[in-house]
Amino acid sequence: MGPRDAQLLAVLLVLGLCALAGAEKPSPCQCSRMSPHNRKNCGFPGITSDQCFDNGCCFDSTVGGVPWCFHPLPNQESEQCVMEVSARTNCGYPGISPEECASRKCCFSNLIFEVPWCFFPKSVEDCHY
Repeated sequence: MGPRDAQLLAVLLVLGLCALAGAEKPSPCQCSRMSPHNRKNCGFPGITSDQCFDNGCCFDSTVGGVPWCFHPLPNQESEQCVMEVSARTNCGYPGISPEECASRKCCFSNLIFEVPWCFFPKSVEDCHY
């Protein structure tokens, strides 16, 4: 590895560390609505909740045998729309537009195929860290 490669590696390392430092703590719904068996590890053995949250991840040590520090559910426009795909209840029809879905006071996300894109919101009262 030459001097130019080392400089490039150093720049990439700094950029990566800056990205980690800027992570935001996920919302309660992004964490509490994730089924334990669907958690994807976001930490290392012995990570603290503060370290986990600082990385933009969720922390829950109440369930054994699954990651305690895990990636959150994707953010949505409204907290009421944050949920696992399997929890979606259809509120529309195939090909519904975001505008028609909104007129029904429902959530819309077309990022995943073969699931309801227009779905009923959930109360945020059940969301907690």
